[in-house]
Amino acid sequence: MRRLLYLAPVALFGVLALFFLKGLTMNPRDIPSVLINRPVPEMNLAPLPGRGEDTGLATADLKGRVSLVNIYGSWCIACVQEHPFLVKIKQMGIVPIHGIDWRDDPAEGAKWLKKHGDPYDRVGVDPAPGRTAIDFGVTGAPETFVVDKAGIIRYKHIGPVNQDVWDNTLLPIIKELSK
Repeated sequence: MRRLLYLAPVALFGVLALFFLKGLTMNPRDIPSVLINRPVPEMNLAPLPGRGEDTGLATADLKGRVSLVNIYGSWCIACVQEHPFLVKIKQMGIVPIHGIDWRDDPAEGAKWLKKHGDPYDRVGVDPAPGRTAIDFGVTGAPETFVVDKAGIIRYKHIGPVNQDVWDNTLLPIIKELSK
C-alpha cells in the first residue's frame, strides 16, 4: 500500500506532462469563436470623421460580396505592424476591407488613417466599451473576420495579417467563398 502512495506523485506528474505536451502542439492563435458560421452581429456604427461620403458600417453593408472586417485602433501597436499589408490587399482589389475603429477617439482614428494610409471601404466607430467588438467576440486588436456573401462569419484571425496569413489562410478562404 505504501508503494502506491509513493507512485501517486509520479503518476500525477505523468498526467500533467501529457497535458503540457498536448498544449505545446496547439496554435495559440486558434481560439474557437462561437460566431463561426453565424450571421454578423447587428450593428449600425457611425462613420469615422474625414472619410468623405463614408456613412459608417452596418450589418447590411456586409451582404452581397465576400469581405474582410478588420478591428483596429490608433492605440494598437500590432495594428501599425499589420496596416501596410492591409493597404497592399486593398491595392490588389480582391476583397473589400471594412474597418471597425475600436475603443478609440474618432479624431485619433481619422488622424491615424491619414498618417498610415486608408485600406478600408467603410469604417465604423465603436467607442469604449466597444459593444460591437464584444458582440463579435473580440479579445484584442487587431482581429480580422472573413464574411461571406450572405453576411455569415466564416473565419476569425487573431493578430496581424501578414503575407503568410494572407497566402495560406485568408486568400484560400476568400477564393472558395467567392465561387
